[in-house]
This record gives sequence, structure tokens and C-alpha cells, in this order.
Amino acid sequence: MNRALARLHRYPFERLADLKAGVVPPASLPHIALSIGEPRHAPPAFIAEALAGALDRLNCYPLAHGMAELREAIAAWLGRRYRLARGAVDAERMVLPLNGTREGLFAFAQALVDRQGRPLVMLPNPFYAIYEGAVLLAGGEPRYLNAVEANAYLPDLDAVPDADWRRCSLLFLCSPGNPTGAVLDLPYLKRVLELASRHGFVVASDECYADVYFETGEPPVGLLEAARACGHDGFERCVVFHSLSKRSSVPGLRSGFAAGDPAVMREFLRYRTWHGCAMPAHAQIASVAAWGEDTHAAANRRLYTEKFRRVLPILAPVLDVQMPDAAFYLWPHVEGDAEAFARRLYAEKNVTVLPGTYLSRETPAGDPGAGRLRISLVAGVDECVEAALRIRDFLRDSGRSAA
Repeated sequence: MNRALARLHRYPFERLADLKAGVVPPASLPHIALSIGEPRHAPPAFIAEALAGALDRLNCYPLAHGMAELREAIAAWLGRRYRLARGAVDAERMVLPLNGTREGLFAFAQALVDRQGRPLVMLPNPFYAIYEGAVLLAGGEPRYLNAVEANAYLPDLDAVPDADWRRCSLLFLCSPGNPTGAVLDLPYLKRVLELASRHGFVVASDECYADVYFETGEPPVGLLEAARACGHDGFERCVVFHSLSKRSSVPGLRSGFAAGDPAVMREFLRYRTWHGCAMPAHAQIASVAAWGEDTHAAANRRLYTEKFRRVLPILAPVLDVQMPDAAFYLWPHVEGDAEAFARRLYAEKNVTVLPGTYLSRETPAGDPGAGRLRISLVAGVDECVEAALRIRDFLRDSGRSAA
């Protein structure tokens, strides 16, 4: 067996299942899952119709490079979303369809990380678990950049000495962030690009929450947008990852893409040609429709805005919780053991949340997930409100209210 398998930590939701094992919650309270980032909004009908209308393509193998129509729809969306000049994204050389960002992010590390010398791969802490697993199985060494309240939940670039940046082959970013909801602004991204140019590493920016922002806010800036602002018209050393799962509430479609530096994308395509992970043709056709239409994403934003508008006034009097910059997570601090909190909340109120340490690692500067929970506001508006009421009552009943 691959010896690197022994280096993997247990997956967060395996740990959560163990935490809940043997607990019997009240049968009178329907379960509300706020633990996994799986959007539960109704998928747009036009995407389902496009998918159903393409089932005659089941008799053909898809190409790793994807259909030209899909790559062109993605390039056009990037141009609209990030105010890029017409033709800035070359659909032929800069875009690759993926079976969701998770699959693509994992594969990207395997293609990019050179196992010789066990290079460093930087990743935010807390983080989406796939980053770490991808690095370990690619033979790299993860270096955790703490993102804590004191630095606005931005990965701490200053904590890394130049000697470590020189060893770095890849930097993972996530904006808006999972689980903090923090948005990396243009000055931060410009600094990242300066470091990448100086030290020669590639930046992989996970932007799957880019269209989940609030109606009163500005759309989060993206890495390609920052690259153009810095004069990197060819997106040198930059690759972004996007998904329809969050934007369009179709996580089961498994549709996303990577886009960026054509030299990097050429080699990533070579890897994927051998990997055999091309997106099925019917999913590609449905994805063309989804990337070509923006009003459904705006409707999604209105739903998430409504959830935060109604949930925060319920939780704020009893819980240390703040409005995030974007995305659909809350990242509150709780008194005492967050694992014990999550287990008791499930046992007494049949609400599932995720302990923060399942998404973070201990470092010399501490564990940024300690004492925190990730609460995913992915259920319907009324369910999210009901869950917030149960959490409030749980805190008051247990005497742990922050009020």
C-alpha cells in the first residue's frame, strides 16, 4: 500500500459520526443537519431540464478537455463575474472542466507537487480537509498558516520565513473562506502574487463560494482579477477552482472547473488525460446552461442573506458569533470543549454542527479551531431559524449562555 495513506488524519465526518455514535436524540424533534456544506435549496429547473435533455449522450465517452461550448461558457462567466476584458480567459488553453472542486483540488496537488525533497505546501488553518489529504498523498509537507480573528481570519503570510517560501511549491487559498467566511481582498492577493513571483510557487485559489455573498456587499475579488490588476495578463502561477455546487445548489451534478496559467493548465490536462476523470457529457451540457445564467445565483444569495438576517438576532445574545464576509458558515466560539458541546446539542436538540478542530491543526501558535464550531446555514430558511432557536434554548438551559 501507499505509505502516505498512514499519514492521513481521519476525515472530519468520520470523526463526527464517531462523536454521535450511541446518542439517541429526541424523537419529537426532526433532525436538522448544519454540519456539512451541502446546499439544500431546490436545484434550478432549467439545469435539470438541460441534464434530462442530454441523456442521449450516455453512449459516448467524454473528453478530458471538455466540450468547447462548456469551456467557452466558463470563460464568459469569468469575464462577467470578475470584470475581465473580453478574451482575457482563453477557453482553449486556460480552462478545464472538473467533477467538482473537491476532485480537481485533489488531482491538482498530485499533478503539481514534485515528490523529490518533500516540498512545502502552504494551506490555511482552518481549512477544507481535501487540501491536507491531497498534499500528504502527493508526497508534500503541509505548512499551516493560521487564520484567526486577530488577523481578520486571513492566512498569516508573515509567519513564514523566506527560507520556507523558497521550499514552497504550492499555496492553497480559499476565498470566501471555509469555515470562516473571510474574503481575501485585493491588497492581500497582490502580496500573494508578489511572493509567488519571487519564490516560484503556484497559487491554487479555491473560490467555490465566490457567488455566495450578501446582497448589501460587493462580490468577492478573485485571484484572476488580482493577477490582471498586477499586470499578470497571462495569469502566471495562478489557478482558480470554481463549482456549481454552491453557486447553483446542484452538489449532485459534480460540476466545476479550473482556470488559469496556460502552462500549468497544459500539464494539468496531461495528468487528467491519464487520470480518466472527464466530466460526463450530459453533466457538461447542463453546466453550459448553469454558467450561462446568473439570475438563479442572485436568488440563492437572497436566500442566504435572509437566513443570516433571521438567525443572527436569535444567536447573538447567547453565542459569540459574527456575520461573515461571505459564504454560508458561522464560526462561533463556545465556552469549554466544542466536541462535548456538539455531542450534547445533538443529544438534546437533534441539531448537528461540526467541531472546529475537525477542520484545523495544532501549531506552535495554537489551534485556531479550538473552542469553535462550524455551523452551515444550508438548510431551508425556516429550518435554519428552528435550529437557531434550539441552539439558543440549549445554551440557556445549560447555563452556558453568553448573555
